[in-house]
This record gives sequence, structure tokens and C-alpha cells, in this order.
Amino acid sequence: MTTKNLNIALFPQNIKWGDKAENMRVLIDTLESLHPETDLLILPETFSTGFMSGKTRDELRPLAERNTGKTIDTIKALSRKHNVAIAGSFIADSGGVLYNRAFFIEPNGEETFADKKHLFTMAGEDKVFGRGAERMAVRFRGWNISMIVCYDIRFPIWCRNRQNEYDLLIAVANWPKPRSSAWELLLRARAVENEAYVAGVNCLGTDDLGIVYGGESAIIDFKGKDTGIHPEGHPFIYAQLDIEKLRRFREKFPAWKDAD
Repeated sequence: MTTKNLNIALFPQNIKWGDKAENMRVLIDTLESLHPETDLLILPETFSTGFMSGKTRDELRPLAERNTGKTIDTIKALSRKHNVAIAGSFIADSGGVLYNRAFFIEPNGEETFADKKHLFTMAGEDKVFGRGAERMAVRFRGWNISMIVCYDIRFPIWCRNRQNEYDLLIAVANWPKPRSSAWELLLRARAVENEAYVAGVNCLGTDDLGIVYGGESAIIDFKGKDTGIHPEGHPFIYAQLDIEKLRRFREKFPAWKDAD
């Protein structure tokens, strides 16, 4: 069976910090304009709340949910309604421990979760959240997909594409504007060194500490080229990922065979 190309969309959402109801409303409304042939929609890190820097565990607990809570139930309903897989992260509560949890929800109801591995110590994330142990791996419409969360992208060994285990790496983030050049460089580096597509989605907005997020988002191919299309006045960035081009490049330039 031939694997078809994958149509993806990025949503650099303008997040209202701590206002879950408003962020969910914006997502629901905006999805009405999503291109109907989209296979996968990618949201920013903690899309429903924003990255709550400086908050204690007790302050964040009211925003946290289980995998069976309203946030994921709503994502499942939207995925089914629009026939699109949806990926992002949210603040999760598992047995009283909070996690920055990545999710990948498919239209048929299949769900995959993985927790952020590298916690951003400069903002005290390590004092509030539990640490993940496994990187996400998903098989969707013939594509092998992996997913990381924000700070994870700074660590190339964690992102290593051993034996071409993934074709697409998703990176979701709340990455401050003053460091946006590093974010954009890291997206390209991970794509080139791993011979894979990389889709990075950052948020827009200003958090409670006055930190600005510029929404810098991109879909990078295996040669380091930005392939995303952002129609003027449209909320989404689109790209069609070509699996045959990726396979031919890996055959022609098999650097992955020499990896450490």
C-alpha cells in the first residue's frame, strides 16, 4: 500500500493565559475555517492555558485535568467532527502529579500521550511538573510521527531519529520572542540532522509576567527548507509533506546509517 502525502496545518494560537474557556472557544471557532483536506492540525504547547511561569503546584492544580477530562473530550469531538488528527499539549493530573502532557488524538478516537522530558528549570517547571520518560511515537496514515515539547528541542540526543524511526517530528512550544532565533535555528537543525520533516508550532500572546510570544512557527523539510504556506489573513500555516521525496533523499544521502 502506497503511503499518501500528509497535509498538515499549524495554528500559532493567541493564548489568553489561564483562561481555559476562552482558549477552547477560540479553537472551536477557528477550526471552522480549517481546510477540509487537512490530515493533521498542530496546536502550541499548553494551548488551553498557556505556560504558567512562576506558579506553584497548588496554583496550577485547578487548571489540570486527567486524560478523560473536558479538554481531551473536546479535542476528541473536534477531531471527529473535522476528520483531522489534533496534536498539542495540556496540563495533566495523574494521581496527584502534574505533567506537561503531549497528546495526539485521531479522528477514530485513538489517543496517544507522552509527558515532557526536559523541564524548563529557569522558569521552575521542574518544581511543579513530573518528568516524562518516553518520547511519543505514533503511526498515522502510513507516517511514523514523533513529538516533543518546547525545551526538549534543545537536546539532540533525545530527538535522535535512530534508523529512521520517524518521518515527522512535531515540536510544540511557548517560546518567548527574545529567543525566537534559537527556536527557528533548532527546528532546522533537528530536521537536517535527523533527515525528517519537522513541524514547530509556537504560540502568540503575552503571559502574566509580561513575556511576549511571537508565534514563530514553521514546517521544515529534511534539507532545512521552510515549506509552509501562510495565506494572508488566514489563521493556519499549511504544508503537504511528501513521503516519496523523503524516502528518495534518505536513499540518496543515507547519513542516518553513520549515526552514533
